[in-house]
Amino acid sequence: MRYTLFENRKDQLVLVARLLLVVLFVIFGWSKLTGFSGTVAYMASTGAPVPTLSAIIAVVMEFAVGIAIGVGFYTRPLALLLALYTLGTAIIGHHYWNMTGMEQYANMINFYKNVSIMGGLLLLVVTGPGKYSIDKR
Repeated sequence: MRYTLFENRKDQLVLVARLLLVVLFVIFGWSKLTGFSGTVAYMASTGAPVPTLSAIIAVVMEFAVGIAIGVGFYTRPLALLLALYTLGTAIIGHHYWNMTGMEQYANMINFYKNVSIMGGLLLLVVTGPGKYSIDKR
């Protein structure tokens, strides 16, 4: 079977994929920004190092970098950086191997969701932002 339908729509599909990859980051980055004191408290509760700095990093990575990737600005390097950030949040925030019961199960799901998101981000590093991006202008 030929995939010409997908090839003809490649740039549109890359745009949709890019937006779908970052929607979670932008929504939760905005939430972290608008509820910053709660974000700092959450960082402290997860054992994140230097909770205030960790919260700032989270807001920048999720909200600012998420928007930049969404519009296709420095897409490849920022997608790689966001993939590394996502790995860090998986290890720091979802350490299911130290848990039991439903808490372990819920955190295992979130850990592997992060791993899956990393896969999408790394694919974006390889494919690039597509035609509909600031990078291509």
